[in-house]
Amino acid sequence: MRELILLRHAHAEAPMPGQADFDRPLSSVGLAEAEAARRWLCEQGLIPDRVLCSPARRTRETLDALLANENGIDRRLEATIYEATPGTLAGLIDAHADVERLLVVGHNPGLEQLVALMHSGQSGDYRGMPPAAIAVLSFPADAQVEPGIARLAAFWWP
Repeated sequence: MRELILLRHAHAEAPMPGQADFDRPLSSVGLAEAEAARRWLCEQGLIPDRVLCSPARRTRETLDALLANENGIDRRLEATIYEATPGTLAGLIDAHADVERLLVVGHNPGLEQLVALMHSGQSGDYRGMPPAAIAVLSFPADAQVEPGIARLAAFWWP
């Protein structure tokens, strides 16, 4: 079995006048959420083999807080995660099929729609994924990412 961990970035500051959405930092609440997510993942023993992260500031800061004490984890910024559709995310995950436990740090609505698609088979069947929420999906090691392939092993939010 492979595991896919999907993490929505923690709460971000509202944009300042003229500031791009891409450049929004985490708020103090978001920093606390990211730390809580780190603790939960450690308690569950869910240390990823590889991390794919949107290059947006809030996702990078979430990842930095999440893996503050972890060295040696393969971390990669992936521009396609920002504003990604479930199909784009599925293709990206399939491109990393060699990884047993993959963590993707990204954004809604793409992440919550991907969870629904992989679990129930329909991307419109999502229930929401609050900031700093984590979905852990398990699926066969040799399977491609496709509708209904995964079992939702855990869902957590701060």
